[in-house]
Amino acid sequence: MDENEISKIIVNVAYEIHTQLGPGLLESVYEEILYFELINKGLKIERQKGISVLWKDIKMEVGFRADLIVENKVIIEIKSVSEILSVHSKQVLTYLKLSGCKLGLLINFNDKLIKSGITRIVNNL
Repeated sequence: MDENEISKIIVNVAYEIHTQLGPGLLESVYEEILYFELINKGLKIERQKGISVLWKDIKMEVGFRADLIVENKVIIEIKSVSEILSVHSKQVLTYLKLSGCKLGLLINFNDKLIKSGITRIVNNL
């Protein structure tokens, strides 16, 4: 399964969650439910995985923690904020570069319409 096929599944699940629960919950709640639903769809998910950073030939063990990594291909960064800032997209792009993944989804569950709350970020895809 490639990144685009995986992202379609993720977007559909995010839509279902947002339709039933709406905006306003904590990020951790959306993360837990998204994790549960994607596992039930048979996808391999890593949750809160630490990704190391190489600095001057020294491996720094935890450069960041990815909310969810799906099938070792797609990083999901979950937000529940009133407004997505440019720093959030830059954050996901940095995660992609450090991890070697090519696709990231920045999902803001606090948007009135979930389709407005999903940003697709690519790194050499």
